[in-house]
Parts: sequence; structure tokens; C-alpha cells
Amino acid sequence: MMTPLASASPRFQPVIEGETLLLRPLRRQDADLLALYVADRRVAEGTRSIPHPLPRGTADRFIADAQAETRDEDVWAIDGTPQGSASLLGVVSLKALDRRQSQIGYWVAPAFWHGGIASAAVKAVLDVNPHANATVFAEVFQDNPVSARLLTHAGFEYIGDAEAWSVARGQAVPTWTYLRKMP
Repeated sequence: MMTPLASASPRFQPVIEGETLLLRPLRRQDADLLALYVADRRVAEGTRSIPHPLPRGTADRFIADAQAETRDEDVWAIDGTPQGSASLLGVVSLKALDRRQSQIGYWVAPAFWHGGIASAAVKAVLDVNPHANATVFAEVFQDNPVSARLLTHAGFEYIGDAEAWSVARGQAVPTWTYLRKMP
């Protein structure tokens, strides 16, 4: 289910109600938890763009970018409060590409790993399809087979190998690339 939200950004980004969690735009008050989670080397090394160690102010800048009217990526906080959990468990994002395509990305704080949170967040975004995509792409580092399984269970098909630069690792890392055609 998608509901309107009055947010800091004039550009509309929906709140998405999943079966067990809420996906909402990031808020300034998420900065402390966001900084705590992404300062963990395991989270940073699982992404392309999070540096490690985390420079001061990075979380605040990330939130400001996520709220910008000119953004090309919608970032949702994975909010566990509907189930009595933390207000920020991780994030899921859709980066707009061209021709009704987006790339999905996600991470969950290590304290919440293996609880189905990333799967539920990805499913909720795909079910709502807020960018009205015809195709959604994803990539995972090849040393993260759990994320690869998550994508295949979410209906993504493997389309090939590539590599992507990881800021935290300071090197190119082999990836698996996935595609999902949307109904």
C-alpha cells in the first residue's frame, strides 16, 4: 500500500506499507542511527559508495541528498516500528535510469541480519513499483551470496558478471547483475 507523505522534499516520495515494516523517506532524526550503522565496516564494504572509516557529517549529507528535489534516487528508511522494532533498520533505494528502468539497492544493519528484513523491503518496493518501472536492475558483490539468493527469490534473473568500485574496499569488486521485468 502506498500513502502520500508531507516531507521536507517538494518532490513526492510515497510511504510504502509492507506486511511487516514501513518504508518511509529518510528524516533528519535518522542521522545518528544511520551514522552508527554505516560506520560498521561490514555494511560499508557491502556497498559501492559508503566510505570506511566514515567521515563526520556523511550521514547528514546522505539524508540531505535523499531529500533533495533534484534527486535521481528515492531512498526509504526501513522502519521497524510497526512490529515494535527500531525506527531505522536499514535502507532500500531506487535509482532512476532511463526508459522506465531503475536500479534497486539495499542494506540492513548487522544487528538485524537474517531476519527477512531486506527481503520484505525489496518485496514491498517491487509490489508498489513507485517509479512505474518496466525493468528493475540489481547488482551484488560476489562475496555476498545471501543477497544474490534474496534477489532470485524476489523474481530477479541473473544476467551476467561485472565489477563495481567499492569506496570502502578501495578497489573494484566482482559483481553479479540481475534484472526483473515488472508486470
